Amino acid sequence: MWSTQRSLYSYSHDYRMNYEGPTDGFHSIWVLPNPDAGRRSDPSPPHSPSLARRSASSSPVESPLSSKDPSSRRSEVHSTSTTKTSMLRRHGCQALMTQKSCLPHATEPPQEGLYGSLLRYCCVCSLKEWLPPVRTRVYNDDELADRVVIRDILLMPAVESKNPKIAFMFLTPGSLPFEKLWEKFFLGHEDKFSIYVHASREKPVHVSSLFVGKEIRSEKVAWGKISMVDAEKRLLANALQDIDNQHFVLLSDSCVPLHKFDYVYNYLLGINVSFIDGFKDPGPHGTGRYSEHMLPEIEKEDFRKGAQWFSVKRQHAVLILADSVYYTKFKLYCRPRMEGRNCYADEHYLPTLFHMVDPGGIANWSVTHVDWSEGKWHPKAYRARDVTVDLLKNIISIDESIHVTSDSKKVVQRRPCVWHGMKRPCYLFARKFYPEALDSLMHLLSNFTII
Repeated sequence: MWSTQRSLYSYSHDYRMNYEGPTDGFHSIWVLPNPDAGRRSDPSPPHSPSLARRSASSSPVESPLSSKDPSSRRSEVHSTSTTKTSMLRRHGCQALMTQKSCLPHATEPPQEGLYGSLLRYCCVCSLKEWLPPVRTRVYNDDELADRVVIRDILLMPAVESKNPKIAFMFLTPGSLPFEKLWEKFFLGHEDKFSIYVHASREKPVHVSSLFVGKEIRSEKVAWGKISMVDAEKRLLANALQDIDNQHFVLLSDSCVPLHKFDYVYNYLLGINVSFIDGFKDPGPHGTGRYSEHMLPEIEKEDFRKGAQWFSVKRQHAVLILADSVYYTKFKLYCRPRMEGRNCYADEHYLPTLFHMVDPGGIANWSVTHVDWSEGKWHPKAYRARDVTVDLLKNIISIDESIHVTSDSKKVVQRRPCVWHGMKRPCYLFARKFYPEALDSLMHLLSNFTII
């Protein structure tokens, strides 16, 4: 695999890029065998294109593009872009006359044959479009400190526990109508879970002893505002105090489990990723909510959208608490009815943050099912009459995460839910159920063979 993060001077250990020409406009790039392969690592990336050029004093490279006569070889290297392109074509280089995609076939293996290890791909494009992204601005003190802390959190080894647990964090306005169902789910696994309840309006009345005394200090939460994110961070801070808590699941008062505890436990702790929903929506309910006041820290290209119901590993829980710079941008500039936009921090903050700082550390789906198929401001809610075996089977059988853009194109984005290389069911929990559905859920889930 060809890494796009390599420098122009050393694109891989086996090939060296030789570049002659202007840094803007059209020019030719080709790959030659690296004379240093197998002996040492190449030097650090050059700071300017001129450093990528081979000097006359450097060790000679027998290029299949050149004649055996050194003077002739130098003449070819310093020829014009047009002459080089023609020459490369004569030698079988597949010239790509586009300025946008300089190495579209870079994942293909080098072509062998008459020209040996020459990678027969020539690009005619702008150098700045080929080079890896370079930081074009200087971070201020706050962002620099934020990024250093986040980097070190991601580099730290995981905190080990002899008794790893899952923290179940309930975000609710008051009482939890499905405590009895959750009690049945938790029964017999008391050493493998912790419960935390953030009740934003009133003190809950508990019907299960498992939930007694599990409330944390709570504050009022306004729908769609940053106070929702604040409540999430408050739950994480309390749950992180227990060193045994290794995974953290955010749930609402209308959430129910879809599987048995052991299945959920192995699903979440059996893989080293967090489940944070996020996708790029170019429509009015996606990047249409972006504010340029977020610049320079957050660019429109990085703005993401997703469901708030996350499930994160301990490392990422700490990262969420550590961030202040990007959080502040959302606190100030992602609000309902701001500048004619309705931006909701709980839908955008975490998807955007993790897209920016650790996109490879998350699975881009939520393990909590929510049905937005009705196209309303709120998801479909299930009453007692809606709770059937077919409904539960349909939810449990879903193995693709589906997003639909909010622009006129309504593009459907499908992503398979892959767990350790295998396609698996996406969802462990589901919402949104009315309290009246408790008895139906207790009956069905007790006899449901999949749970």
